[in-house]
Amino acid sequence: MLSNIILKNQLKHTLDKTNFKIGKKYEGKVRDNYILNGKRIIITTDRISAFDRVLCTIPFKGQVLNQTSAFWFEKTKNIVKNHVINVPDPNVMVVKECNPYPVEMVVRGYITGVTTTSAWYNYERGVRNFCGNILPEGLKKNQKLGKPIITPSTKAEHGMHDESISGEEIIKRKLVDEKTYRKMEKAALALFDFGTKLVAKNNLILVDTKYEFGDLYGELVLIDEIHTPDSSRFWIKNTYNELFSRWQEPQKLDKEYVRQWLAEKGFIGEGKIPAIPDEVKIEAAKRYITAYEMITGKEFNARNGNVLERIEYNLKKAKVF
Repeated sequence: MLSNIILKNQLKHTLDKTNFKIGKKYEGKVRDNYILNGKRIIITTDRISAFDRVLCTIPFKGQVLNQTSAFWFEKTKNIVKNHVINVPDPNVMVVKECNPYPVEMVVRGYITGVTTTSAWYNYERGVRNFCGNILPEGLKKNQKLGKPIITPSTKAEHGMHDESISGEEIIKRKLVDEKTYRKMEKAALALFDFGTKLVAKNNLILVDTKYEFGDLYGELVLIDEIHTPDSSRFWIKNTYNELFSRWQEPQKLDKEYVRQWLAEKGFIGEGKIPAIPDEVKIEAAKRYITAYEMITGKEFNARNGNVLERIEYNLKKAKVF
């Protein structure tokens, strides 16, 4: 684990944005994308988003996400093909340009969450048919479901909110054709099962996650990110049962910490974003880094410095531009 001194010093070097003069740029909530010559350069910044809003930057967050995704893409390539070509920098992934499907495949093994699209938020308000899944009476927050369920979401335009939706509605609206959607369902459940079993060996629970898919010359391809602390919830496994029996929150290793801090301040997506203090940013960074180390079994290596300058140097070295 990096020291508090390194994390604090990196606060002034976090990567907020890039502006390279290459290809066509598309800016997501967290990633800056550059499209050229059938490839996409994905630069994972240190931006953190929650409730569909970009909040601030977190030290080394982009590196954690990019390297975690690289780990999982390699581990799961025999389950479903992915778009990765190479990783020329800790924050950068060069991938094949795909035609993305306009939905996210959200898989949930537990009922939890504080956002308006979360299963628990809706269940607590009386919803029992959530995205086509019939939920039984009497569930408690953070309880394990009988089996993982898929609760898809539309991919909202920048600044808009995602919409939870059933698979049947996706097919009905013709967002994705039925044959492709069924392949996405099968792949998502297989990926979730693989991820659940792998992280369990490292004392983690994969609570829920999202997957995005695209089409590459008629073939289904996994894109974007996989099993990162942004796209997934992770809880500490060996303390879960005791904390759940006491109606206490599990130990978390994901951005739910930031979501809950904001929710306690009365912010769940609307209005002005509360100022996030440095100590919250540093604690969030620690959780991201711990998640990386527990998931991968590798030590997280990073140094203080200008991330943007390093990326530019490595992209030129790799002759990306």
